Amino acid sequence: MLFCLVDVMNVENVVNDLVGYNNLKIVQNNKYFNFSLESVLLPRFCLVRKNGMKIIDLCTGNAPIPLILSTMTNSTIYGVEVQKEIYNLAIQSVKLNNLDNQIKILEMDAKDIFEYFPTDTFDLITCNPPYFKLTSDSNLNQNEIKSIARHEILITLEDIIRIARKLLKNKGSLVIVHRTSRLSELTNLLYKYNLTPKRIQFIHPKVNEESNLVLVDARKNGNDGLKVLYPIICHNDDGSYTDEVLEMFRRKDGTKEL
Repeated sequence: MLFCLVDVMNVENVVNDLVGYNNLKIVQNNKYFNFSLESVLLPRFCLVRKNGMKIIDLCTGNAPIPLILSTMTNSTIYGVEVQKEIYNLAIQSVKLNNLDNQIKILEMDAKDIFEYFPTDTFDLITCNPPYFKLTSDSNLNQNEIKSIARHEILITLEDIIRIARKLLKNKGSLVIVHRTSRLSELTNLLYKYNLTPKRIQFIHPKVNEESNLVLVDARKNGNDGLKVLYPIICHNDDGSYTDEVLEMFRRKDGTKEL
């Protein structure tokens, strides 16, 4: 199990350990969803400095990515969440970890972000977005909160990339995780908005299985030149996490330089 139950806040809300992160806690609700493995892999894929960055996480959910990034940098980190119930969980998590001075959670639609921030503001934007397009054949969950998190009901992939293009400083990075099946679409949209893919890492469930997720680091007005990193294999044949993934669960106080 990725999570370890340590406390109960009420009938539905629980406080979980972020495994390996030195008593870092996250508040979750069993009616909604737990944060996923890719919310651990994404921040570990980011290139960050210890100080002097402005960072924002779009579609932040209950803020796992800002929480993990806070172990890698002292820079201010913003999180944007549109669903009030999930925003409240994020606020509780930030307060529980005494990170109010570093992590700022905003309850708003990311498409309205320019009412709060000017263009060319951020060095790094992260996003674990809804993965599925909304079509007439979409198999939507009866739980609206889950459906909004999984499907492009309130925001699309193109919305996110268009917003990132305006929010980023020149040479700033958008780091996003998405389904590998949508990589062609993702890449085309990045180039459409002058975001150049610079680093890609494929995620595989097991060693002999096809990639189902991909991490992409795209630079605003970046030069050509793409690095494809070694793939991440998540599980051993018996279903346990690989040593590589277990290492990513462990807190690292150092940074990877830009």
